[in-house]
Amino acid sequence: MVENSKRIEKWNFPHCIGALNGRHICFSAPISSGSFYLNYKGTDSIILLGLVDAQYRFIYVNVGVNGRVSDGGVFGASLRSKKMRDGSLSLPEPQCLPGRITKVPYAIVADEAFPLLTNLLKPFPQRSLSYENRIFNYRLSRARRLVECGFGILANRWRILLNKIHLSPEKVESITLKSIVLHNFLATENIRYTEGIYETDFDNTLKQIAQQVGNRSSALSQEIREEFKNYFLSDLGSVPWQDTAVQRGN
Repeated sequence: MVENSKRIEKWNFPHCIGALNGRHICFSAPISSGSFYLNYKGTDSIILLGLVDAQYRFIYVNVGVNGRVSDGGVFGASLRSKKMRDGSLSLPEPQCLPGRITKVPYAIVADEAFPLLTNLLKPFPQRSLSYENRIFNYRLSRARRLVECGFGILANRWRILLNKIHLSPEKVESITLKSIVLHNFLATENIRYTEGIYETDFDNTLKQIAQQVGNRSSALSQEIREEFKNYFLSDLGSVPWQDTAVQRGN
């Protein structure tokens, strides 16, 4: 728990449960499947949807959906999404951010492909971004690198995931899940496994934010995002480098 707290402090995003994103696991699909597994890049794949914590461990995965489906689509059809929407996901009770008076829920951070929910934060749309909204997007994008780091460590340690796998979809799914189990074991038992890896160039993240994919969100979800934004702009919530980082992202 102490190590996890240190990593959360390093990422400067309180109330963050973890970062969510998807990754394509490429393989040679059977001819009989046609274009069922064909993704937007023109290769056959299944999707690994992963939620990564502050120690780069996968605390939730959804593996096996065909590559034609978007990350947001995989999440939308998942049990995790249902539980987040109906409030049945076991999360800590909402609390105030440091120095603030409004209670906000603990939340997952994700990119613009996902919906904005009370427990799922995504960037503000790129169009007509105010300076304050750019600050929020930078801070969220920086925290979101957790999942990219997790994917990078996983694939580079278990390098079969870097190349096209010439096996059936079922075996590719099994290999992916077993790789994650080994990854989590090493990330928990051996701090050097993830120490100092994939933790550079975080100030360049604004350039990686793509145009928002339309998802309607509730007024409450938007209010929660506004409270996080106001915290990041406050004396207690701001970090010394965020202004420079945002200006460099222009």
